[in-house]
Amino acid sequence: MRKFLLKIIDFFYPPFSNWLPLHTFRYLVSGGTTAVCGIVSYYIAYNWILHQENIHVDFPFLPKLVTAHSAALIISTFISFSIGFTLNKYLVFTKSNLKGRIQMFRYAAVLGINFGLNLAMLKYMVEGLHFYPSISQAFITITLSLCSYFLQKHFTFRVKKHP
Repeated sequence: MRKFLLKIIDFFYPPFSNWLPLHTFRYLVSGGTTAVCGIVSYYIAYNWILHQENIHVDFPFLPKLVTAHSAALIISTFISFSIGFTLNKYLVFTKSNLKGRIQMFRYAAVLGINFGLNLAMLKYMVEGLHFYPSISQAFITITLSLCSYFLQKHFTFRVKKHP
């Protein structure tokens, strides 16, 4: 399956070969796929699953009200995590010699940071600036994905140098 997907991705690479290394192109395709899945799953969760309605929660240590756009973000984050980690591990950063569990932990840590930033930016844009949630989420995804590339390359999937 990996070889098949790489053949498809690499088929579209030649027009971009003058501007991007193959590795970066693969990351863009992988990240783009993950981002699109995240945005689509956010839209589906917000509009079709939650019907744009807030969730009332009655658990200790949790807020009593979870807004629909925050709940949709939580749902889409779980979907994006599984798709993004799988694509990055098996298609993009295949030379990393770190153990898979360490990669997953680091990927989750980067995702946690991104999630916090995403939630704060989403709340500000939706509740403070009154932008539409799906448009706000798309803008935030693009912004945070640029930062994520460097974290994934140099932290999550880095290649350990042997002495």
